[in-house]
Amino acid sequence: MTVPDPDGGSGKRTFGPDFLTELFRNPLDPGYADAAARRAESGGRTGARRQAARGSAAVVLLLIGFLLVVAYRQTVAEEPARTQARQELVEQVQRRRTGTEELQARADKLAGEVAELRERSLSDAAVARLRDLEAAAGLATVRGSGAKVTLADGPTSVDPVTGERRTESQVKDTDLQLAANALWASGAEAIAINGERLTATSTIRQAGEAILVDVRPVTTPYEVVAIGPGDLADDFRDGYAGQFFETLSARYGMSFEVTEVKDVTLDGAAELKLRAAVPSTAPPASPGPSTSESPASEGGR
Repeated sequence: MTVPDPDGGSGKRTFGPDFLTELFRNPLDPGYADAAARRAESGGRTGARRQAARGSAAVVLLLIGFLLVVAYRQTVAEEPARTQARQELVEQVQRRRTGTEELQARADKLAGEVAELRERSLSDAAVARLRDLEAAAGLATVRGSGAKVTLADGPTSVDPVTGERRTESQVKDTDLQLAANALWASGAEAIAINGERLTATSTIRQAGEAILVDVRPVTTPYEVVAIGPGDLADDFRDGYAGQFFETLSARYGMSFEVTEVKDVTLDGAAELKLRAAVPSTAPPASPGPSTSESPASEGGR
């Protein structure tokens, strides 16, 4: 449709189609169309660039593979050195352990010689009293009947949310302290945990995941053997400690058992470190409760 031009042009004015009609007629933006046309004209150069990009990627992948091979060969070459160093450390630990055992055997032999010389110099009554005091202090071997408390770790579970191990079912140092204290309170005269004799200065403490009796590690199952009255096992089982361990066993799966033992022998402690000593005129008494360097514990989780 044309109309005269009021501004004095060619005399005709042309009206273009509306926007929607033009959109449906030419859906592609003119800029994209021009770019497609230019790419079509320079097709040879685009192919060359593509080949160059592929070549660069191949070179990069080849370089990465080469670096991985070098790293692997270096790791394999260093592995014998690591294995040798680890083996040397293991052998060193074993040599030190053997040396420690030899020194301990020598110390025990010398202690026996000293005791023999001492008994020769003392009267029979003094020797008898000395043996009673050593037995009460935990330095002499004792023999008799009593009770055995056995504690063992239960199954270890994993927290499904945090992934951390739950240790409620594991025996702790406070549990062994509680067992020893309860046995002392029930009249025990001598106690040993996994063969380690307790004295008045013994400590039971946690060191990481290990439990130390004095300075020696003990592991599950833990056997707390005590020499004392005939009803020692029943008194422990019916007391607070027995009820507490029964609860732990039912709730967390910890193993707990109390049995009566006959004619057991407890070796003397290897060493006793005295902080103070005074002459005693009273009858010998059994050692006090064995705890860590904190007040008596009642266990717990």
